[in-house]
Amino acid sequence: MLSKSRREKFKPVIGQHLRRVYNFCFRMTLDHGRASRVVEEVFHRAYLGGDDLPAEAERAELWLLHIANHVLEKRLPRTPEVNFDLLDDTLRSEATRTDVVRSLSDPQRDFLLWELKQGCMTSVVNCLSPGERAAFVAAQVMKLPDEDAAKALGVTVSAYKVRLSRARQKVGDYLAPRCEHVDPMNPCRCPARVGTALKKGFITPAPQGGSGGQVSLRKPAQPYGRYGATPDGDDAPQRDIATIYGNLPEPEPQPGLLEKIVANLENGAWDKK
Repeated sequence: MLSKSRREKFKPVIGQHLRRVYNFCFRMTLDHGRASRVVEEVFHRAYLGGDDLPAEAERAELWLLHIANHVLEKRLPRTPEVNFDLLDDTLRSEATRTDVVRSLSDPQRDFLLWELKQGCMTSVVNCLSPGERAAFVAAQVMKLPDEDAAKALGVTVSAYKVRLSRARQKVGDYLAPRCEHVDPMNPCRCPARVGTALKKGFITPAPQGGSGGQVSLRKPAQPYGRYGATPDGDDAPQRDIATIYGNLPEPEPQPGLLEKIVANLENGAWDKK
């Protein structure tokens, strides 16, 4: 009876916090499968340590993010799995092509431009070391205040600020001379890179009636345009890197992830481990 009562108490926590925890894990891994496995472990650990679960939603989120960061620290390699040179080689090593964009209808064009932008931006973050990446994601994507971010990452505020400063410097140094979203005079323009991105599998066309894209993070049928600031007012470069990352939409969790986690909770699987 105690386990059943505990399961019923914990079940709402999953639905309330899944998307935010998944967002953090996906930005850290750039892989839906790996992010899903980490999220499963996070909620399993949280259930087993349920006596420490804070009652307030904001504190509970920080507690879950702290668990997520701990799991990721154990799973991620100490050095980045991708780097800025590899990203350049993937997207910028071939001549620019605008014929692909010109041949597309407006919905297709907008979709691919948005997929390329957000996929590239997330890939840039994954060129950082895990510690710097976590600080950057906590600040710029999750938009956590300094003290909350430091608590979630299990470091002092001063250590967090050092990591964040280094991360911002590296991301800024990479994007500032390249990306049109930072400066419209920069040479790397999404319309000219769509053809290369499609050819190399960095993005994939959306199937009819659904969302697609190898690095797709957004919900289907969301009419973002070239710069992707907002659905209705996005035809201007944002320039500020914090604004660019702050406006990236939450990634969609893998289909069935919520149901799988809830099933593991309800059938008592977590009580047996």
